[in-house]
Amino acid sequence: MSVLRANGLAVHVEQLRPPEAAPGVPGGGPTAVLIHGLATDNLASWYLSMAHPLAAAGLRVIMYDLRGHGKSERPPAGYTLDHFVDDLAALLTVLDVTGPVHLLGNSFGGTIAFGYAARHPEQVAAIAAVESSPPTAAWFGRVAKRLAAAAAQLTDEHVLARISVERGERASRRARTAREVLVATSLTRDLPASRLPAEERIAAVRCPGLWVYGGSSAVVELAPDVERLLPHARIVTVPGQRHSILIDQPDTVRDIVLSWLRQDCGLHPGPADAAAGRDGPDQPPSPVTLH
Repeated sequence: MSVLRANGLAVHVEQLRPPEAAPGVPGGGPTAVLIHGLATDNLASWYLSMAHPLAAAGLRVIMYDLRGHGKSERPPAGYTLDHFVDDLAALLTVLDVTGPVHLLGNSFGGTIAFGYAARHPEQVAAIAAVESSPPTAAWFGRVAKRLAAAAAQLTDEHVLARISVERGERASRRARTAREVLVATSLTRDLPASRLPAEERIAAVRCPGLWVYGGSSAVVELAPDVERLLPHARIVTVPGQRHSILIDQPDTVRDIVLSWLRQDCGLHPGPADAAAGRDGPDQPPSPVTLH
């Protein structure tokens, strides 16, 4: 585990390097930065799903806990989109990442990735977002309502006890973690007050984009907005999956992302990927719906 100072905060960072890279040497290959979602999430969702396959495919992989989450510092205030984007920019500077990066975001992590791309388009090679949206007013309205409802519910010990009985200890721990973030910080107040980029700036981001949705998730309703603003993006819907698709179906998400990296981003599998007997699918796995 590494804790670095970035944008004035102690930030928990984990890195994986391609098998052929020398220890301590970033190497000249592409870099992927994996950004998790809000409240219940942390970098473990990426570490347990996509981090190792991406490293095996030849990328330097960087994961970090957002401010207020996981093992990163939890300031009481400072949770607008600009704060999260500033943290990402500062972290890349501290880690001496100079080339265009591949940004992967889960839920609001995809929004942070896109907020960074809108501000620094020349620094982004591609964006892959799972159950997410660019920073639009419609998306921020949804996120704000969900966070406010969660904050109200999770302060009730009876609700936490019911979660433990009905969903198990793991879900209970996630709920208590979310309560700590939502109650101890100004997240629920700051996020709705975020300054959002104009739609013209969103549409000006022309790097390859992938948006993965669960067919049974309410977030898939935002796919038409993504298609309207980013007509060049690839949108994949996996039937029957919900907002937690990254955790529930990591193999499916892995295959979709690696296929897209090969087809749309020109990434070729590294030696370890080939040695493991994974040729990599030329098409996303079935059943999925492509837009």
